[in-house]
Amino acid sequence: MSEPVGTDIKDGVFIITLDRPKANALSLEMVKMLQGAFTEAAQQKQARVVLVRGAGEVFSAGQDIYEILKAEGESYRKHMQETYNPLVLQIRRLEIPVLAEIHGIVAGAALGLALACDMRIASEEARFLVGFLGIGLAPDSAVSLFLPALIGLGRATEAAFTNEPITAQQALLWGMVNRVVPFQMLQTSAFQMAKALAMGPIHAMGLAKRDFNRAVYPNLEQVLDYEAHIQEIARLGDEHKEGVRAFVEKRLPNWSSS
Repeated sequence: MSEPVGTDIKDGVFIITLDRPKANALSLEMVKMLQGAFTEAAQQKQARVVLVRGAGEVFSAGQDIYEILKAEGESYRKHMQETYNPLVLQIRRLEIPVLAEIHGIVAGAALGLALACDMRIASEEARFLVGFLGIGLAPDSAVSLFLPALIGLGRATEAAFTNEPITAQQALLWGMVNRVVPFQMLQTSAFQMAKALAMGPIHAMGLAKRDFNRAVYPNLEQVLDYEAHIQEIARLGDEHKEGVRAFVEKRLPNWSSS
């Protein structure tokens, strides 16, 4: 059985693969391994670009809800501060390009990780789902910052409130992804895109990334901290309890009873 997070390097492209069947749902182990993978990428002299991809049929369905159930009573704020918050900061602070290769569903915390990347290439079948409100939670993993910055507050609010997926073509039109290609061409196209970046002036790209962070996301760390605070409030609410029950029971939530 393969590791839930794999790494490889080829032609200067450091490849990080999410591989936890069947939906690459993010466990605590996976997030810690992702943190380790990005640390390795930062230290690997041959790594000039990072390419993040998901094995199987989806990029990632987000946080493993069954793991949440096992950790009942634990602070979501503490969880965020130890997992997704430092991971998002690692991605944004890594001074080489980070490219996300997206197919299938990307949802919840995994959406935050994909949006934290510098660029995104998606298959025609890709779907972007905010997801959090479906289980009575607020957006975290910097989705509350990245999504409005990329597609506008009105569109981001609608996507969050309705929990309707954003299609690949909508994402391309709105500037959420850089390219959309047929599924059978995705892996090759993503690697070619990453390899082309690897042949460029990556140190200058790193400096440009600093510029973009200062200009567009100067308050990223504060937003992540506030999201963790808000998520702890949501954790204690009846809507979250009903949302999780409905997910486990495979039914629609009855929000009016919560």
